[in-house]
Amino acid sequence: MRTDPAIGGNVLVIVYSRTGTGWRLAQLLGALHDWPVATIRDARPHERDGGAWRRLLDTWLLRRPAIVYDGPEPQGYDAVVLVSPTRLARLAAPMRSFIASRRGQLREVAFLSVCGACSPAPAAAEVTRLLGRTPLVSVALRHAEVEDGRFAEPLQAFGRAVARAAEALQGPLRKGRAALARAPATRAA
Repeated sequence: MRTDPAIGGNVLVIVYSRTGTGWRLAQLLGALHDWPVATIRDARPHERDGGAWRRLLDTWLLRRPAIVYDGPEPQGYDAVVLVSPTRLARLAAPMRSFIASRRGQLREVAFLSVCGACSPAPAAAEVTRLLGRTPLVSVALRHAEVEDGRFAEPLQAFGRAVARAAEALQGPLRKGRAALARAPATRAA
């Protein structure tokens, strides 16, 4: 499914996952569609300094902690899937940091959240606010769905929706790139 970046239609999955649930979903999504998976992690691991409390405070106070991104530059992809847990009905702070620092590099975005008992709607709204636009597709899966295996069909449907959206982008992107290739070179005065 993944195509040459010069042609368009390629998708990158970027995940922040502390417990491994989001990582599992990102890996499955990547394997289903042959999309590469990149990771975000805290630059300062929480376990050494009051871990759970700091994570909760970072999330609740809308902090943007330092992160480490391990993956290709997202601007080389037509669409990016962001996979993140929600905490206290908010976006996990490391994903908030990533979006805020790289929003200009994200052409189109789809959002997959992993949540417990809280509503995922505030986290999706936060992604929209940080991006300055609505994601192509936004879906929330509950931890319980992932643990008991009920996530397969929703994850596949999400992947298909992202793939269709990325394929729809190919036409305009291909035309724009072709026009740039044909345009005569101009020199600055």
